[in-house]
Amino acid sequence: MLETAKIRKFTLFAVVFDSWYGSLKNIKLLNDLGLTWLTRLKCNRQINPDGAGNRAINTIHLLPGGQVVHLKGYGLVRVFQIAAKDGGMEYWATNHLFMEEITRQSLAERGWMIEVYHRDLKQTCGVERCQARGARAQRNHIGFAIRAFVRLERFFFKTGISGLEAKTRIIRNAVRDYLAEPLYILPLSSTA
Repeated sequence: MLETAKIRKFTLFAVVFDSWYGSLKNIKLLNDLGLTWLTRLKCNRQINPDGAGNRAINTIHLLPGGQVVHLKGYGLVRVFQIAAKDGGMEYWATNHLFMEEITRQSLAERGWMIEVYHRDLKQTCGVERCQARGARAQRNHIGFAIRAFVRLERFFFKTGISGLEAKTRIIRNAVRDYLAEPLYILPLSSTA
């Protein structure tokens, strides 16, 4: 996808991704494409901050505002150590050696917005639940899921009610109405 974006001359400031995709193969590919990247690192990734050898990133105290270190198997990167909400630490790395914390934070927030979009598109709008096998039917399903997402976002901006809450309210009302006047009543089990 990134190679195609490069061929089509998309202008990218940076590619932001989670630690799941932060393999050496991926970051080397981005480097070969001449792209700036920002990713989270797992706490056991090996870095060499001072020439004394590789150590797990979570065993090293990094400078505030980021520090240039050697990432094992890659080369020089700037690493940021951030206090996580759960009390632990998060580690971010970029090949942009002069990136400032404010830029890292802005990119991380944009990346998070994309994560939220995909989560809502999957969980609330059911984009990945397509039962069709035909390519056109699948494209139609994806298009309608995106349309539903846009409508839910518009509803959120008008009312302040999230798409998930709106969907839950509809289901809650339907269940309440059904329980008030059920069509089918299951017999009680006689097992004790």
